Amino acid sequence: MAIRTKLLIAFGIMIGCSASLAQSRQQAFEMNERLGRGINMGNSFEAPTEAGWGNQWKPSYFKMISELGFNHVRVPIRWETTERSMESSPYTISPAFLDRIQEVVDSALRYKLHIIINMHHHDALFEDPAAQKERFLSQWYQIADHFKEYPDSLLFEVLNEPHGNLIAPMWNGYFADALAEIRKTNPTRIVLFGVAEYGGLGGLSKLELPDDDHIILTVHYYNPFSFTHQGAEWVSGSNVWLGTEWLDTEGDRESVASEFSYALQFSQTYDIPIHVGEFGAYSKADIESRERWTTFVARWFEDNGMSWAYWEFSAGFGIYNPGTQEYVTGLVDALLHNEIPEATPVFSKPVYTSNFTSSTDGWSLNLQGGASGSVSTTAGKLIVSISTGGTEAWHFQLVKNNISLEEGKLYRISFSAEASADRSITFYAGRASSPWNAYSGYNGVGITTQQIAYTFTFTMTSETDPAARLVFDIGTSTGAVNISSVKVEELAFAVTSVSWNRETQRTYVYPNPVSLWLRIREGGDYHTADLTDLSGRLLTTYEIAEGNVNLDVSHILPGMYILSLRGDGRIERIRVAKE
Repeated sequence: MAIRTKLLIAFGIMIGCSASLAQSRQQAFEMNERLGRGINMGNSFEAPTEAGWGNQWKPSYFKMISELGFNHVRVPIRWETTERSMESSPYTISPAFLDRIQEVVDSALRYKLHIIINMHHHDALFEDPAAQKERFLSQWYQIADHFKEYPDSLLFEVLNEPHGNLIAPMWNGYFADALAEIRKTNPTRIVLFGVAEYGGLGGLSKLELPDDDHIILTVHYYNPFSFTHQGAEWVSGSNVWLGTEWLDTEGDRESVASEFSYALQFSQTYDIPIHVGEFGAYSKADIESRERWTTFVARWFEDNGMSWAYWEFSAGFGIYNPGTQEYVTGLVDALLHNEIPEATPVFSKPVYTSNFTSSTDGWSLNLQGGASGSVSTTAGKLIVSISTGGTEAWHFQLVKNNISLEEGKLYRISFSAEASADRSITFYAGRASSPWNAYSGYNGVGITTQQIAYTFTFTMTSETDPAARLVFDIGTSTGAVNISSVKVEELAFAVTSVSWNRETQRTYVYPNPVSLWLRIREGGDYHTADLTDLSGRLLTTYEIAEGNVNLDVSHILPGMYILSLRGDGRIERIRVAKE
């Protein structure tokens, strides 16, 4: 089934009031289908020097990528360094560097790969857009002119993750101007249009499409950020997230669907295909979670008509280790071979459920930076009216305090929202005092005029906080946002089966499943027992005496656990189910 047809089936939303912007982009949809599955050649040409980040490109890499079964490569490129281009007029790009990029492009095409080249890390442009615009446009004219005779298997992506002072309204104009430069020599080449505010889904509502048939929308996806970027050296405070797992529950899957709901509606309304240009989980996450997450999101993107490019081939997120010259087989399988398994079964216990029938239920506004507005209730909904939005999204916050979150526990947070006009908001659960960190990571979503349900899950890796807060960063634009059905639930794994072989298990543990007390008969010469969850996280250590032993497990959540009996250099592990 064609990708475009899949999109129309996936979202039965009529093409709406913006028909003047909607184009017949059949060629763009066909190209997006050709792109299919891809991977980034990251940490190479977007480094200040090609070998500066320890991951220099090798021609053999594209042969390997092609033989694995990928359809395309995305090559991030930093053009702005003084060795690569002039800082002042006429802003000439070094012929030697253009020839080097041409060598990379030729290599991809030689191995039957489509290739996307972009402009990456243009820090001067993000810092001072007005002063750098002429250089930015000149660079794109030169790049386009150099490759104008190349086949359509080469695609351009104008700018990676616009941010900083290149704010959304300005970026819309800069993209249109760069596209005009490209079209002087490449009238029908497919060009990828990224999203302001770091390329994520949250900035999509601010995008304005130019009148051009040969465009693909590109977004990046790294949610939940506290999972994908745990321990990332370039992310402040990310060590707190170490140990965060992605368990592939139905709630985890619902989070992906809810976060992409606006993007799929946008694609339908404006008749434009979607390419997920970056997604990946850093190597400090456990490999089992990385495999589960990568399997699900890759298949989900495909099922919803999106092409994708994993971040990345051979560095911190990579599927290949240049040092050992070995693939990370589990990630390769997740990207290219695995089917989506059954979701991990869980059951839930309510922690907080909103009640907006007669009051705001303790929700209040936190206003800064000149923001102003009010909050009220009607028909079971919280009505947030924004008179002035401030200059940052967090200047207008809707907050609920005194939510108890316990260390090590898994939570699902859900809510429904709609707005008077399309807009983006950010939601998180976090600390209610300095340093005001987010326990859940920051979850940006697009809100439309239709009510949509959103779901997020996260593991509380920080210390227990009996007075945490729920926060909506509403954004900078005026209007109204309606919030309803806010719910916080504690999740536990459902018991599916218990295996016990009396012939091979020396020690008898009963009852199993257990509710309150776990009894060990024939304790033998064991002196301690460790109770861990299935990921190996230690929950409780018990002292063991000879004979029958009773272990209190009343404080343990229902689910599957491992009891490790230790003594005299021996360890016996027993699988235990808690009801």
